[in-house]
Amino acid sequence: MGVMLMAAAQPNTRLRSVRLAMRMSQAELARAVRRAGERSGQPNGCTANLVQRWEYGQIRNPQGHYIRALEMVTGQPAENLGFTPADEQYGLDREAAAAIATPEPGPQTKTGPLTGIWLSRYEYPSSGRGAEFSSAHYVMLIQHGQRLQVQSLPATATGRLLMDLTVNGQVITGSWTEETDPDGYYQSSVYHGAIQMLLEPTGHRMTGKWAGFGRNFDVNTGNWSMELVSTDTRPEAIEKYNRPVGG
Repeated sequence: MGVMLMAAAQPNTRLRSVRLAMRMSQAELARAVRRAGERSGQPNGCTANLVQRWEYGQIRNPQGHYIRALEMVTGQPAENLGFTPADEQYGLDREAAAAIATPEPGPQTKTGPLTGIWLSRYEYPSSGRGAEFSSAHYVMLIQHGQRLQVQSLPATATGRLLMDLTVNGQVITGSWTEETDPDGYYQSSVYHGAIQMLLEPTGHRMTGKWAGFGRNFDVNTGNWSMELVSTDTRPEAIEKYNRPVGG
């Protein structure tokens, strides 16, 4: 009688490499995944043991809420983390993006047509300096259904920009958070606010306004735009845009 042998799990070297590049232990990544779940309203029970099982390849298809939290923490799509690549169910012509009122329902780990690397620009007043300024970041946008997760690429600016958005037809609404440069004028301040934008018919650009509190608790507002620069989200594309805007 023959003996049936179980194939050994293939280690997930991509996830491990991303974690090490972020200088995180397995326990630290687990904590970050839990915090991301809490922020998004989808709590999870991630542990260091679970991260270890992902990296050992014992779990190849984490549940959707874990995938979304991992993407939020790392700023990279699931396929860059060594998990099952998204299929082409949302592979629509971007010229027809205006017709996407509500993406077709499907597994929550699939990415939508707005997924890509975008150039984000916004304007803001500085009461302390008495002038208007602008800031720009290359960001990774990942779409799951109506939800958009946005995070600045790590080397595009010293601070970090995060956005949690929803898309309803051409209207995009949500919140933003910015952790400012520790050595800059705002010295590691963290700002939060709301944002609403309109997606242009091409699906390549969105423009609108942000609102938020300033240092003196006054409500400020300004223009915000995002322009698609690449639909390619592979590590090579991320590396190309992981730099200061104009650098």
